[in-house]
Amino acid sequence: MGHALGKSIFGSFGPMNQAGQAPVPNAATGWARHSMRVALLLLVCDMLLADPAYNPATGPSLERETAARAKRTYAEALAQHKKEPHDSETAWHFARACFDLGEFATNSTERAAIAEEGVAASRQVLVRDPNSAPGHYYLAMNLGQLARTKGLGALKLVDQMEVEFGKARELDEHFDYAGADRHLGVLYREAPSVGSIGSRSKARKHLQRAAALAPEYPANGLNLLESYLKWGDRNGARHELKALESVWPKARTKFAGQSWAATWADWDQRLKGAKKKVEESYKAIEAPRQKE
Repeated sequence: MGHALGKSIFGSFGPMNQAGQAPVPNAATGWARHSMRVALLLLVCDMLLADPAYNPATGPSLERETAARAKRTYAEALAQHKKEPHDSETAWHFARACFDLGEFATNSTERAAIAEEGVAASRQVLVRDPNSAPGHYYLAMNLGQLARTKGLGALKLVDQMEVEFGKARELDEHFDYAGADRHLGVLYREAPSVGSIGSRSKARKHLQRAAALAPEYPANGLNLLESYLKWGDRNGARHELKALESVWPKARTKFAGQSWAATWADWDQRLKGAKKKVEESYKAIEAPRQKE
């Protein structure tokens, strides 16, 4: 989630006219730009949902262990869901297991099939309990997995993700360590602002809220820190870096164990990279002063 695309990609939808509006394209140009938006949204879903086990820092052995654990959890959750098909908590736990297993799918067909199971389980929860925050949350997460397998259909699915994350947030903004705000923030940050839902102001709002609600969860601070760097906000980045470093030791004891190993490999690498960028930005400011 921490990898951001440059303005040269998200801002490549052509010049504005004198009125400050995007020009009306011809059919061929319009289709090309529409196809680019679809491709970008698919990439946004990849960045939003990518599992840290795929980070090169984790290594193949840790990736295999994490995949095996996801398969075992899925099998156990499926068995429990079949045993208690009308139990909402069992159903959303299965939906969560579907999302986790989907990260290790070897092709789009397999990923889509697993995601469809997660979507169906989440919808079953919401039929029984429309006010289930986990139901809306894991519906959005599995829709994201499904969007990664689609072409033009991804546009509609991303819009649905926005709606479902929003409902989960309204019902329980603390769920999954402020997960709804965390994912909405990344979604708004990375999506194109032209023809899609991208918005820096919305991204900032949700990322800051996630960090405020659950500062103990490193991903929240990392997302905000990386966003400040992306937006050129040096003071914001430095402040968030200090906040992250202050909670890092305690977070290691709270989120401990082999099940967190792949996640920590990702978090550590992201913090190291962000810290380097913060230091470089201030060195660049100090250099001209030293010459005077």
